[in-house]
Amino acid sequence: GDSKNAVTPDSCVFCTVPAQHDDERHFLLARFNHTYVLLNRFPYNAGHVLVLPFIHQGKLEALSKEVRHELIEVTALCTKILKHVLKAEGVNVRLNLGKASGAGMPAHLHMHVLPRWVGDTNFLPTLNDTKAISVDLGMVYDDLKASFSGLKLS
Repeated sequence: GDSKNAVTPDSCVFCTVPAQHDDERHFLLARFNHTYVLLNRFPYNAGHVLVLPFIHQGKLEALSKEVRHELIEVTALCTKILKHVLKAEGVNVRLNLGKASGAGMPAHLHMHVLPRWVGDTNFLPTLNDTKAISVDLGMVYDDLKASFSGLKLS
């Protein structure tokens, strides 16, 4: 790759957003030891969240076991919250690793957790096209934030 255009922690939105500690403005829903949950600004469905490690890393195998474990535990927590709060009838969970996979930010991996409802659309166009829907992110953030507040991983 072209190192002049490489995304570094200083230029990575997924590194700079949590560092600013302005969670409401950036739609950051929760922070844990190694990961955080962010409402996707360009959602494929209302309530589309991302689970990200704080560490700037694009390779799943390069994360420590502790970070990988927490990534999955927080993803599971998100699926539970989306089903409860948004009455999602299903949830798609997806990790795109590397540019060839369609990752929009391959330098900093992120798990997509996407609430689904019967009849909304089928899976492939939802995650492979870049058709974002129009959503009031502030309303969705407020709806979800209460469920994430004070949560601890057991």
